[in-house]
Amino acid sequence: MAENAPPRWDRGMQQRLSRGEAAALGEMYDRFAALVHSQANRMLDDEDAAGAVTREVFGYVWENPDMYDPKQGSMRAWLAFLTHRESVRRLRAAAPDGDPGEPDDPGALDERVRRATAAARADYIVSSMPAPLRAALELAYVQRRDYRQTAADLGVTEDEARRRLRLGLQLLSTARTRPAEGAPPPGYGRAL
Repeated sequence: MAENAPPRWDRGMQQRLSRGEAAALGEMYDRFAALVHSQANRMLDDEDAAGAVTREVFGYVWENPDMYDPKQGSMRAWLAFLTHRESVRRLRAAAPDGDPGEPDDPGALDERVRRATAAARADYIVSSMPAPLRAALELAYVQRRDYRQTAADLGVTEDEARRRLRLGLQLLSTARTRPAEGAPPPGYGRAL
């Protein structure tokens, strides 16, 4: 299989959706709804809005399955992109309404979008990192254990615990060092 070829599941799912198989949409929803909802909730900080974004994204996928380009990335990446775009659209649409908690400054809105995007990216990075790294970070930063306690809890050497923590933090640091805010992945420039 070519290096840039999408996984077989992604190709098969697109074909099933293109044929209008409702079961395919259900399967996709079961697999990715939590990702879409959590990303939207992290960006919007509103459970109801996150639910609306989730419905919007899956509705868009159902109506436009051929908009997914397997050559541009995985189905998961496409759904994350669609979620990001819809969440940013909602943030921008809500800004002119004069939300008392938000200044009327467009720069403040842009900063909020950047922070929300970085937070959503960090959530995605943590959820997709290998379990040993995730477990070490959780022990150290959620349960407030030092590297020695983390090593003991994980049953690894102190050097291994430090290595896992360092690698996990390096991965997380990439959440803020991405292309310019709002820049879609190549080929995913189609908005909802």
